[in-house]
Amino acid sequence: MINNPQHPEYQYLDLLKDILKSGTIKDVHNTDAQIKSVFGRQIRFDLSKGFPLLTTKKVFWRGIVHELLWFLKGDSNIKYLVDNNVHIWDDWAYKNYKKAMEKGEVVELTQEDFIEKIKNDSDFAKKWGELGPVYGKQWRKWIASDGREIDQLAWVIPKLISHPDRKHYIVSAWNPEYVYEMAATPDKAMALPPCHTMYQFYVADGKLSLQLYQRSADMFLGVPFNIASYALLTHMIAHVTGYGVGDFVHTFGDVHIYSNHYDQANEQITREPLPFPSITLNPDIKNIDEFTFDDIILENYNPHPPIKGEITVVGGF
Repeated sequence: MINNPQHPEYQYLDLLKDILKSGTIKDVHNTDAQIKSVFGRQIRFDLSKGFPLLTTKKVFWRGIVHELLWFLKGDSNIKYLVDNNVHIWDDWAYKNYKKAMEKGEVVELTQEDFIEKIKNDSDFAKKWGELGPVYGKQWRKWIASDGREIDQLAWVIPKLISHPDRKHYIVSAWNPEYVYEMAATPDKAMALPPCHTMYQFYVADGKLSLQLYQRSADMFLGVPFNIASYALLTHMIAHVTGYGVGDFVHTFGDVHIYSNHYDQANEQITREPLPFPSITLNPDIKNIDEFTFDDIILENYNPHPPIKGEITVVGGF
């Protein structure tokens, strides 16, 4: 873990510096991109002392909330996100359509026209908006060998209440049956194998903590999103189980910065963190499936301006 007695956001900034200074340069599969990469790092946030939505650049809060609600629905089709003007998964759906376009199997569409069709044509969205069994599907609708759908969160939540001292409260998104060449056929594979692969809950002193293991972490674009998303999930699960919030612990495997983000990362590390915001959840919500966007209120978020960076669409065989 990176220890720093200052603002907790310095953990993130120090890890950016670590990668820029000592990262190994690696190629990225199926792209022309390169990364600087380190392996095996950890940061930690005490959620009782502020909500860790990074302040050294403005982070897309609305997208974080809608994506998490999408996961919690067990959904794997981008239409919900598109309908809510969240486009963080558009590239992966369009990637599949583009492959079919290149084979002459479908009409040519720009990505903008493709997304407009997802929004307005339900039959088209059902076919081409589907990403396969990604995060939410595995969390809430894991297909068992006997054909059952296993809802991991529906198992975890009441157990956290009835048996808080147990050590097996793990939710996994890493299902080998749908990952790369382990899938029965290419069309059965996920559009993007889970980067944040599993998380574990822990109860102590009346507080709920969560630790995430992230096998692959895009430090500049993705990780600020992931920190806030899993911190929010911790708050939501604590809320419906009646616990206070403890720590969010973020454990990384391969944590990296893309070569087209070096300048942006160098700019971000010059900025001084500002006070973390806070969140308030609707006290009337008693069930994890009842949350809507309006039940989650972010307060006192006053970050530095955004720093833009292009996403690199990875994944696939």
